[in-house]
Amino acid sequence: MAILTVNNLSLSFGEESILENISFEIQKAERVGLVGVNGSGKTSLFKTLTGEYTPDTGSVTFSKETVPGYMEQHVCRDFEKTAYEEVMTVFAGLLAMERELEELALRLSQNPPQKETEALILRQAELNDRFVDGGGLTCRSRARSTLTGLGFAPEQIENKVGVLSGGQKAKLQLAKMLLGGANLLLLDEPTNHLDINAVEWLEGFLLGYAGAYIVISHDRYFLDKVTNRTLEMQGKTVDSYKGNYSRYLELRAEKRLAMERVYENTKKEITRIEGIIEQQRRWNQERNYVTIASKQKAIDRLEATLEKPEDDPESIRFQFRASRRSGDDVLTAGDLSLSFGGAPIFRHVDLEIKRGQKIFLIGPNGCGKTSLFKILLDQYQADSGFVRIGAGVDLGYYEQSQLSLHDEKEVIDEIWDLHPRMTQTEVRNALAVFLFKGEDVFKPVGALSGGERARILLLKLMLSRANFLLLDEPTNHLDIGSCEALEDALSGYDGTLFVVSHDRYLINKLADKVYVLSPEGAKLYHGNYDYYLEQREAREAIEEKKAAPKVNLYKQRKERDAELRRRRAALKRLEQEIEENDQALAGLEEKLADPAVAADYEAVTEVSGQIAELRERSELLLLRWTELSEELERSETDEG
Repeated sequence: MAILTVNNLSLSFGEESILENISFEIQKAERVGLVGVNGSGKTSLFKTLTGEYTPDTGSVTFSKETVPGYMEQHVCRDFEKTAYEEVMTVFAGLLAMERELEELALRLSQNPPQKETEALILRQAELNDRFVDGGGLTCRSRARSTLTGLGFAPEQIENKVGVLSGGQKAKLQLAKMLLGGANLLLLDEPTNHLDINAVEWLEGFLLGYAGAYIVISHDRYFLDKVTNRTLEMQGKTVDSYKGNYSRYLELRAEKRLAMERVYENTKKEITRIEGIIEQQRRWNQERNYVTIASKQKAIDRLEATLEKPEDDPESIRFQFRASRRSGDDVLTAGDLSLSFGGAPIFRHVDLEIKRGQKIFLIGPNGCGKTSLFKILLDQYQADSGFVRIGAGVDLGYYEQSQLSLHDEKEVIDEIWDLHPRMTQTEVRNALAVFLFKGEDVFKPVGALSGGERARILLLKLMLSRANFLLLDEPTNHLDIGSCEALEDALSGYDGTLFVVSHDRYLINKLADKVYVLSPEGAKLYHGNYDYYLEQREAREAIEEKKAAPKVNLYKQRKERDAELRRRRAALKRLEQEIEENDQALAGLEEKLADPAVAADYEAVTEVSGQIAELRERSELLLLRWTELSEELERSETDEG
């Protein structure tokens, strides 16, 4: 049964059409990914589903049982509440019940009259059942574990909302939505502001979630993990594919190939028929005109069905090329530490990067990844240790903060001022590759979106022709198409890469090695993200095994011997009971054969009843004897 039905939905702003004739259904417990390039209408569709936008035509229908949940409805408005208190507002009903239960307990302790006592007990029982069924006993622990899972440190849970960062407030909204009791979640980029650990926690939550959800995300690894159906926004409408993101790519390619074949075959058929018509016209006889009319109708029918496959959305396509070859040793760092005067952020960090390697740096938010990069770039001074850059190394840096861009400049000048020897045509051609065309090149940089600013930074990096790229979260702000273009460019890059990223899909595709940064150093894994994950899980399993209480083999043996003795004794007692029952049964049967008893109707009835009871007991004793014998045999076999 559908919990959400969208039928023939259309939406426009003024003369601009945003959504056209969209129809789909969401079933109970369905896990749906919503994908499409930036600007394709994904968020507009969400806002129409939530009622923030009113469609021009069509309808959005939720079933009676559907309780939708989305982040915007969980905005944090009271900045004086702590993060924990803010999350607990979703349990306001349960907390009210808890207070009433406390009041009822207090009134009952005051020994009210019997009639009032009965009414209070009845109300207490009813309310307690509702409180327990609603999750009242676990709501506080669930709130804390959700905040912890999303990356809040214990002290941050008690911070006031007003002092939280924008990212932490977004996490707070996400926590409230996840705990809000909805059975249909609308998740718009939920992994934004989350590090890998928090994303893994969210994946676990969603995989165990009993309801349905639709998730917009550019995190391809996340989509592969948590979705089993994909809706693609393209050409202002929606196409549905069964499967996660990777399966959707395969099915879309197959569908496009089939459409192209049908289109080409139809065009060939039209051309063939047009040739026949041309031939018939040359013959110029009356019957030929009948044929011409018939063939033209066939062409008209084919042209009515002719549908050219829609071109793929325009996306960036570029390459990174190094201007020269560096030495084999690109970067060496030893015993690096950093503290900013307080407790160490990290220490004992050792790095070794050779020419041509593609190395990734991962770790939780706040562990110092960006700070480590700034030490390598000589922007921060380490407390201890050394950094050695190899011979012939030209550094290129992509900063996730985007602060190196000049908001007051026009787009074209942001590039031209850095490369004054380029002609205007060369600059505009370079910008066009990154989708800045026409009047877009004269936009002020300060008016650009995060994704547009990211494209400017990538263009600057491409034009630098550096042979050692340090990239800090390069896929932030990019849509999936741009992430794939960046992935292709980095895959074909002839220099050396050192990348901070939480994009596990990118890490899996490119990484030769992964460094995991922690306060105690940077641990090296010779492989991609999945390899690191396997190693981490194997290590955790070993640690868990070590932490398990040691078995006292002598005690265990004594307990097994005692259990065997108990079962043997029980079997012996049972055999004794069976023998006594059989003797009693034989005595009653002998009594029933006595002529004096047989002549007495009441005596026969009584003895027959006793015989029936003993026979039933005999069957039960034999059944129990069989079970106990098999248990004892298995135990003795295991012992042997």
